[in-house]
Amino acid sequence: MDLHEPLLSPQLSRAMASIEANVERAIDDLSRMIAVDTSFPPGQGYDAFAALMEKLLTPLAFEARRIVVPEALWRVEGGPASGRRTNLVAERNTGKPVCGLYYHVDTVPVAPGWAHDPFHLTREGDRLFGLGAADMKGTIAASLLALWAAQEHGVELAYNPMLLLCTDEEGGLYPGIRYLAEQGMLKGHIVNFNGSAAARIWAGCFGVFHLQVRIKGHAVHAGEGNRTGAGINAIEGALPILNALQALKPDIATRESKLPPPPHATGPLRPQLTISTIQGGTSGGQVPAEVRFLVSRRYAPEENYEEARAEIEAVIRSGADSVPGLGLDIQLVGHLIPTSDPYGPHWPRWQEALCLGFGYRPEDFRKWGAASCSDFGYVQQITGMQEVILSGLGRPESCIHSPEEHTTCEDIVSLAKTILAYLSRDFAPDRIPEHQP
Repeated sequence: MDLHEPLLSPQLSRAMASIEANVERAIDDLSRMIAVDTSFPPGQGYDAFAALMEKLLTPLAFEARRIVVPEALWRVEGGPASGRRTNLVAERNTGKPVCGLYYHVDTVPVAPGWAHDPFHLTREGDRLFGLGAADMKGTIAASLLALWAAQEHGVELAYNPMLLLCTDEEGGLYPGIRYLAEQGMLKGHIVNFNGSAAARIWAGCFGVFHLQVRIKGHAVHAGEGNRTGAGINAIEGALPILNALQALKPDIATRESKLPPPPHATGPLRPQLTISTIQGGTSGGQVPAEVRFLVSRRYAPEENYEEARAEIEAVIRSGADSVPGLGLDIQLVGHLIPTSDPYGPHWPRWQEALCLGFGYRPEDFRKWGAASCSDFGYVQQITGMQEVILSGLGRPESCIHSPEEHTTCEDIVSLAKTILAYLSRDFAPDRIPEHQP
């Protein structure tokens, strides 16, 4: 027997075997989730997704509540978000300590280049293609599979699982988990599934903010565009601003973070400035009156948000001032603050569960941070809950945020086993912090 392999109770062993035997159940659940478009922007599919999850959770004896983020908190005139921001909180009142299981239900929009239908789960061998398959609807399917196995085989749980299915992590102004934290709805400790399937100990991550910039000119017939005082071309007026931002980009990229970089990185983690979207103009026969673009700035924990934002806004305003008559409007449409080191007392047992589920060994694990961002900085700031366990289905080859996003049946089974082991009372009972004197 492998010395790293823990002894499992008969019930837990049967449940683990059931996960492997019933992976089709998870694939079917994932297919139904992917068919619901929850892409942000705009985020109009949250009610439909909540309704689906209510159906999937009812047989598991969960009581679900819909929590809607008030419109006044997230709406920006002309901003990218629209539709009700419906979060779903599901729990079972067992009297046991709570373990929150967090998922963001939104995905990024469909990018050009998909060969498969992004809203139809496609299976090719072990791979499962679809928008959100890895980030992060597949983690919900894995969790449901684990809970089904526990219920069917009488596995006693150490924790009362509380499912947190939240909105607007993909760049929104007011993520759902932030609102839940402000309402005092978070309990116990939380496993955040917005991470990777790697042998990784999370060290925290960057923050990000998104500024929507609107350049306003004056539309006239294109044939009159050269006449003095006739029109103001908003797209041409935006060029000095875009060029100035592009010139700032390499300067920002010279700055370094002290967060430990991933093992596959070629150097330290660095801040980033990106022009993410741009829209403007109507036709070749009209001088364009307006252009909008989105500036995204990823900032390191060592940086000051207000200073980073002021630096960008100063460059934008200076560029706009160089074009007489040009109008300018800048609005914050999304913000996630950095997450500080989330290590805590529950991690060693989660790491042991990962070893069981994925076959890792303790010596495989490394601690690193990320320039990607999380909405859990708000949880830490609002609640004082510093510990956050991060895990998930992400891998470098998963194409997250890209065409052909996918996960695998094997990883769904492995994550389901990890979740089942961690929630089980019989697994590594000497490492359950709530049971220690």
